[in-house]
Amino acid sequence: MGVLLVLTGFLMGANYALLVVNMGLVSAIMALGVNLQWGFAGLFNIGVMGFLALGGLAAVLIAMPPVTEAWAAGGLRILLGLLLGAATVVLLVLLRMRMAPSRRRMAVMIAVGIAGFVLFRRVIDPGIVAVEAVTPAATGYLGGLGLPVLLAWPAGGLLAAGAAWLIGKTALGLRSDYLAIATLGIAEIILAVLKNEDWLARGVKNVIGIPRPVPREIDLQRSPDFVEQAARFGLNAVDASKIWVNLLYMLLILAVLGLVLLLSQLALKSPWGRMVRAIRDNEVAAEAMGKDVTARHLQIFVLGSAVIGIAGAIMVTLDGQLTPGSYQPLRYTFLIWVMVIVGGSGNNWGAILGGLLIWWLWVIVAPLGQLVFGSLATMMPEGSFMAQRLADAGEQMRLLTMGVVLLLVLRFSPRGLIPER
Repeated sequence: MGVLLVLTGFLMGANYALLVVNMGLVSAIMALGVNLQWGFAGLFNIGVMGFLALGGLAAVLIAMPPVTEAWAAGGLRILLGLLLGAATVVLLVLLRMRMAPSRRRMAVMIAVGIAGFVLFRRVIDPGIVAVEAVTPAATGYLGGLGLPVLLAWPAGGLLAAGAAWLIGKTALGLRSDYLAIATLGIAEIILAVLKNEDWLARGVKNVIGIPRPVPREIDLQRSPDFVEQAARFGLNAVDASKIWVNLLYMLLILAVLGLVLLLSQLALKSPWGRMVRAIRDNEVAAEAMGKDVTARHLQIFVLGSAVIGIAGAIMVTLDGQLTPGSYQPLRYTFLIWVMVIVGGSGNNWGAILGGLLIWWLWVIVAPLGQLVFGSLATMMPEGSFMAQRLADAGEQMRLLTMGVVLLLVLRFSPRGLIPER
């Protein structure tokens, strides 16, 4: 993997190679989160993109400055409406727990639910309309807390973990195939909320200009000291600033990846980790030995989702913007699963290798395919059917390559490149 990345730097430039490395490291963190759930506990979660999106939302809520005009227009009404909605849910749970099963309980819960929903909408809707009307071309949302962006990384994990706890309390009792369907549906619900609730994170208008934990390239290029240091290495200020910023990002992401890997390895080798794997291998036998299977599943589901949420916050920080429309199952769920399967399910080092390798293939194959097919198209008669098809075939090489790699690994190394020990 190191040789491939070095070759990428020689052929396509150091800056491009560092971009590939950084997103590869973020992908490795995502793969570690999925590996915790599937490799440790056998939980089939295909709602990865939902937890990634929540991590990205945390970056907006933590790092972006508050929009004072929006808060003055309807912020308090939105907060009051959210509190009323939460109070309605809590009241319904209490009624279900305290009242004996009967038609009366059902009637009371329906009445409370309808009344709470009507009150919730009456309070929150005017506030949403007022907030979204505040300079919608530039803001139209409440903004965030204006805190340092690095705090958004653990906050993304906490937000994803909280959502995972709520989902797990209701969905983890399902069989594995039904759990997969449920998590995919919940992820789509999360994305639908992000796309349609403009007051939260501008919806499909996107949030741009998210603060960064490293200097901006333009600021470095204006620094005489930096320009002088770059000249000593034979680099111009523009290239040197990009390389330096990407190196700083790489160090930060490596620190997070190292911490997650260390904790994952300690958990894997602990009595708790051995118990979780025993539950994965035989739930009936583990339950017969007195283990609380449901509680352990909930724990590992929350922990894995927290790791995925941290990766989502890092990714949005790297991009500098939150774009809900870019979260697609192919890229942010199924590709992550390919990373785990190819690297080695149940092995943390395998998940990291899979994340780096599959991401490298994903970004390299498309330009390579366009180069190869473009060269072949020039050999065909101009305007011919085959020439047009070959010219458009480069992008499809990504899907073909992922399929071929997955089939080869499943055929010759079904336990992955670094199997579980």
